[in-house]
Amino acid sequence: MRIDVITLFPEMVEQVVKYGVVGRAADQSLISLECWNPRSYTLDKHRTVDDRPYGGGPGMLMKVQPLEETIQAVREKNPLAQLVYLSPQGKPVDQDMLSKQVNAGSVIFLCGRYEGIDERLVQQEVDQEWSIGDYIISGGELAAMVCIDAMTRLIPGALGHEQSAQQDSFSDGLLDYPHYTRPEEYKGVKVPEVLMNGNHRHIEDWRERQSLGRTWQRRPDLLELKVLDDRQQALLNDFKDEFK
Repeated sequence: MRIDVITLFPEMVEQVVKYGVVGRAADQSLISLECWNPRSYTLDKHRTVDDRPYGGGPGMLMKVQPLEETIQAVREKNPLAQLVYLSPQGKPVDQDMLSKQVNAGSVIFLCGRYEGIDERLVQQEVDQEWSIGDYIISGGELAAMVCIDAMTRLIPGALGHEQSAQQDSFSDGLLDYPHYTRPEEYKGVKVPEVLMNGNHRHIEDWRERQSLGRTWQRRPDLLELKVLDDRQQALLNDFKDEFK
């Protein structure tokens, strides 16, 4: 997968491909990352990338000209990619959006800074706006890194076990079930017996029951969007009965 990132801080974003799952995926050429700095496309000796907003008010906006020329340069190298602007006004990122982008094979992330970018540039150049949450951070770089990490996990071969991504929270519209490892008892709490008996059918039922129940407890909004079959509904009912 090809990922291009337009950012005033390329050194910051480039760190994402140096560690962990993303780093291994880059080493295996499963992803390629290229950063583009709008300062390289400025016309003045000071390499100015911000200007005052019309109408006054605090803060500055990213200038149109350097951004527009940067976008044109990126699209010459990656003409089929969607341009995603990372901003608080964007659509909340979810697993389905990330998966579709991975299937597309490429993406261009535009990282805003200051108070953002000119709305005309958004309307004319941006294909999608994404938000990683209802809060404010200093720029789009961290959001881009989050999305790069999350997308990489969905690329076949990026994870050590082919089922790891399938079992992550949100992959099937539910939260993940709880996990346990050694020791068998920790501060008086034992690993659930069902995980110790070796009966894979019972383990599968327990895990799905916990996944459904945890989603019901913590993210009922997700459960409202999911159509449960008879087996899943029975498992959820069992969890609710135990919870009572």
